[in-house]
Amino acid sequence: MSSSKSPGARPPLQEENSVTHHEIKCPGKASNEMFKKEEEKRNLSSTLEGPVKLEEQKEKETKGASQESLHNQKLETAETLKNMVPPSGSVVVVNAKQALKKPVKANQASRRKVQGKTQQNRKVTDYYPVRRSSRKSKAELQSEEKKKIDELIESGKEEGMKIDFIDGKGRGVIATKQFARGEFVVEYHGDLIEITDAKKREALYAQDPSTGCYMYYFQYLSKTFCVDATRETNRLGRLINHSKCGNCQTKLHDIDGVPHLILIASRDIKAGEELLYDYGDRSRASIEAYPWLKH
Repeated sequence: MSSSKSPGARPPLQEENSVTHHEIKCPGKASNEMFKKEEEKRNLSSTLEGPVKLEEQKEKETKGASQESLHNQKLETAETLKNMVPPSGSVVVVNAKQALKKPVKANQASRRKVQGKTQQNRKVTDYYPVRRSSRKSKAELQSEEKKKIDELIESGKEEGMKIDFIDGKGRGVIATKQFARGEFVVEYHGDLIEITDAKKREALYAQDPSTGCYMYYFQYLSKTFCVDATRETNRLGRLINHSKCGNCQTKLHDIDGVPHLILIASRDIKAGEELLYDYGDRSRASIEAYPWLKH
């Protein structure tokens, strides 16, 4: 050891020890800074977590309120559905599940739609009157035709025909107009008598050879009647001649329980044709007396 070194100088090791010793002695600054940083982080996280928690809490509250209101609305709609009574004559279609799921406003809108549909689904007759066919039924046509024939028989009108002389026959009746098939032509007019009186008259007429045969026998209501047209009148039905292939045929027509013997067209008749019908007498005596009955 030399005496030249000053006693106040320190060795390097001692200086280092002094530095570390100084750092160890003053640890407060570093720890304070770390504590401050951690505290700042906590404050920042708390400041961030606060509004998030508030928002979550608000969402939960709103969800709960909405669920409660929806539940209340479901109960209200269920009660209204129970109490609803559809009006008579209207059609109401309600889907219960949709009514429970949807809010009240949606139900009102759906009801309006259903009401609109029911108003649209109306009958055509609500807007347009019923047009009935002007065509007459068969019964109506028959009754009208009967009334027309009744009037012609009761009035005694004989139209669309005239008397003419026919070769080999004498007098006959010619059509002056067209007659359609089934149309009334003329009445075989005469005295309507029963069979007992008819036989008496026929015996009297047989005594005079010039008297022609104008007696027509027929059945009506299980009785035999005769129209005696022997007496000369201006009626034309009694003058229509015989033919097996005639264009007319006889028919019974009732007026208030009284039978009338009429002639109707068996086919379409043109103007200028002779009116003919089949007398229906096929007896040997009649054919011997009147040979023209064969044709």
